[in-house]
Amino acid sequence: MNNKDTKETNVLAQASILMVAGIITRIIGVLYRSPLTSVIGDEGNGYYGIAVNIYTMILLVSSYSIPMAVSKVVSSKLAVHQYRNAHKVFKCALMYVLVVGGIASLITFFGASILIPSNQPKAIPVLRILAPTIFFSGFLGVFRGYFQAHGTMVPTSLSQIIEQVANAVISIGAALLFIHIFAGGDADKVPVFGAMGSAAGIGAGVITGLLFMLFIYSCNKKYFRKEIQKDSSGVDSSYRDIFKIIFLMVTPVILSTFVYNISTVVDQTLFMDVMGFKKMNSRIAASLYGVFQTKYTVLINMPVAIANSMSTAMIPAISSSYALENYKKCNTHVKEAIHFTMIISIPAAIGMGALAYPIMEVLFPQKATIDLAVSILRVGCISIIFYALSTVSNGVLQGIGKVNIPLRNAAIALFLHVVVLAPLLYFTDLDLYALVLATMFYAFLMCLLNNLSVRKYLGYRQEMKKTFIIPVICSAIMGILCYIFYQGIYLILSGVLGSFIHLRILVFICLMISVVFAVIVYFVLELKLKGITEAELRKFPKGHLLVRMAKKSNLL
Repeated sequence: MNNKDTKETNVLAQASILMVAGIITRIIGVLYRSPLTSVIGDEGNGYYGIAVNIYTMILLVSSYSIPMAVSKVVSSKLAVHQYRNAHKVFKCALMYVLVVGGIASLITFFGASILIPSNQPKAIPVLRILAPTIFFSGFLGVFRGYFQAHGTMVPTSLSQIIEQVANAVISIGAALLFIHIFAGGDADKVPVFGAMGSAAGIGAGVITGLLFMLFIYSCNKKYFRKEIQKDSSGVDSSYRDIFKIIFLMVTPVILSTFVYNISTVVDQTLFMDVMGFKKMNSRIAASLYGVFQTKYTVLINMPVAIANSMSTAMIPAISSSYALENYKKCNTHVKEAIHFTMIISIPAAIGMGALAYPIMEVLFPQKATIDLAVSILRVGCISIIFYALSTVSNGVLQGIGKVNIPLRNAAIALFLHVVVLAPLLYFTDLDLYALVLATMFYAFLMCLLNNLSVRKYLGYRQEMKKTFIIPVICSAIMGILCYIFYQGIYLILSGVLGSFIHLRILVFICLMISVVFAVIVYFVLELKLKGITEAELRKFPKGHLLVRMAKKSNLL
């Protein structure tokens, strides 16, 4: 376990651990969706996406925000040396998820036919497969939040990777098994049973992650006992008071996160209703939504994982600084978090747009939908920046106890989002493009409103040059050079190797070379334009190695 000083001052280092884990899990998530899509198709992905959206909403209400809430409450107790009360919060949180998670799982299972859109009944059994996962997710969230509050992100990071590996392996295996056993050679049944197998993988992953966290907790039991024994605060809150604190903290966070994410269900419902109104075949509508949810959204969420990592990692430090009324230190944490997130998410967005075709060709090469998938990724890649920034600012506001503010901001953004989306779907033929444009607008509004709130409550003034202007300039140059470089390397290698290797393998080779080229170009430009200092670079994963490389290249 980390000591108090490390816990309060090394936010970026802990965020880096979570960031690496987040990137690994997102990469695994994208890679396994590729062979899985080959098994269940875009239609199966559609049923899976519809069910997962409903599942996610119920998970948000029951337990999804538990890690953040537990992390905040426990870290605030630890900051004032109330170790006994910190452990009481942990135990009360376990009781909370036992009751709430159990009820939510039962409602999901027995109410699946009501929760799923009426014109997509094939998604009902997929949601029922997901129902038990809600119960186990709550416990996993409590353990993660407890360790995060103690300033270590390693158990959370490892459990995320283990969870995702189990999810990937079992999703593909269960999909093949369900199709073999239940589809009986009927091609019409393959998408449904394949989606059910994929959903089973999510549950298996959560249970695997929970078992790992139980093991880590048992290894640290002695540490927690000693921590409680050295409690000399003289404050011993009753369980009733602790439950009250948890309820008052969890409820606004849950509502905020719920409203923040319910846009996916709103989008899904509006899209399916309008497509039905336009007499589109339900299977075609499911296939189109599958492209949006399990191709476009999965890729967009990869870089946003960095912002999620930063948000999760900085909450304990911000909560502690704010509780001790050290507002200068609090603002420093915010500045570092936003800068760190932007210098990664901005080039990620531009790079994903520049390399949209080879990315889709490698991961999701289904010929019927690849052009559509590429097009919507190019249009919507900019939303990565907005989602990343709004996620970090959301974490800042929750960290300083202003948990109702993100709720208000999300509600305003959601209302305006629907105002834009509904007419785009009803009165135009944009279809998926309408979803992409509306979600971009929603992310921008959340970003704007949250940042105005951070300024209001912390007196925070955002530094622009190093955080936004330089990364945008570097990313724009990188994107242009990267696109030209890919086209050139593909032209050369296709002429030399085209008759010897498969097209998809050739594209993969060119893509990997181009990504490395893009990273080097961006890294060099950032250093040349003084967008990153040596001290900041050292806080990156393998930062000391990066500094040595930069100095050897005369970039520092």
